[in-house]
Amino acid sequence: MLDLDPLLFNPAYSGFFDGTGRFGVVYRNQWASVSTPFQTLTATAEVSLMRSKRNRNGLSAGLWLTSDRAGTLDYGASTASVIASYYQAFGDGSNLFSLGLEGGIGQVGFNPNNIELPEGTEPFPSTHAVYPTLGAGLAWFRQWSDELYTKAGFSMRNINEPDISYLETGDSRLARRWNLYARGEWRHWPQLSLLPVVGFQHQGAYSELVYGCDVRWYLNEHPRDYLVLSAGIIGRHADAASINLAVLWHEWTFAFSYDANLSRLAEASHTLGAFELGVMYMIGKKDKKRSALPCPII
Repeated sequence: MLDLDPLLFNPAYSGFFDGTGRFGVVYRNQWASVSTPFQTLTATAEVSLMRSKRNRNGLSAGLWLTSDRAGTLDYGASTASVIASYYQAFGDGSNLFSLGLEGGIGQVGFNPNNIELPEGTEPFPSTHAVYPTLGAGLAWFRQWSDELYTKAGFSMRNINEPDISYLETGDSRLARRWNLYARGEWRHWPQLSLLPVVGFQHQGAYSELVYGCDVRWYLNEHPRDYLVLSAGIIGRHADAASINLAVLWHEWTFAFSYDANLSRLAEASHTLGAFELGVMYMIGKKDKKRSALPCPII
């Protein structure tokens, strides 16, 4: 769900919404047919601290929480981060740039109760590690016309490469993770628009490339009866294909996606991958009818 949790991609996207506050929750369940499923729960909250139409700038703050759990040992990682972003429009206001900074606390660990150790084996001196983490990002939004906008961003997480060793030996560090992301919406037709997307992230020895397109159907744009439907396919290169469905109703967004596994694990998993459920609520959404694509901030 590339648009439902934008803070997870880039802290500079905090504030990129049409309102004064935004709150969301996403649940993901993956590979339930192979073993104990990988489960992820994330929650985000954002508020606009300042917004100046005269100077075309603003300041926003955000918070995101995430928890991953997997396997019989309940191995997981949790992170809580605070985000602050500043954005500024230039020229005629069609170009907008944003800088986001974040700092948080993470924890990795496991439950030793399900481990069967040989007799005489010493217990684990520690089963979890707590560490600080830092991140930063840049984003750009361009309103080309009433029919077209694009946005792109670059971010880096774990800038400080924190030590995640249980023994605090310093020999196990969390690699930096950087992300590139670009999204656009082209509304050439009165009720339909296309939203292509591409994203790339890299961490240590691992990389991920996603690409695809959604179609958005504007059924009713009057504030009292606002209703938009969205559907699309997003591919994760050499790994999976995701079917995305969403309903935008008044201030609410309800989303569902399903990943069909196309990797080498497809035979073992019977091509069953993951499903996600998400919901987002926006506060202070502007109360007026629209037939064009507005800048989400200014």
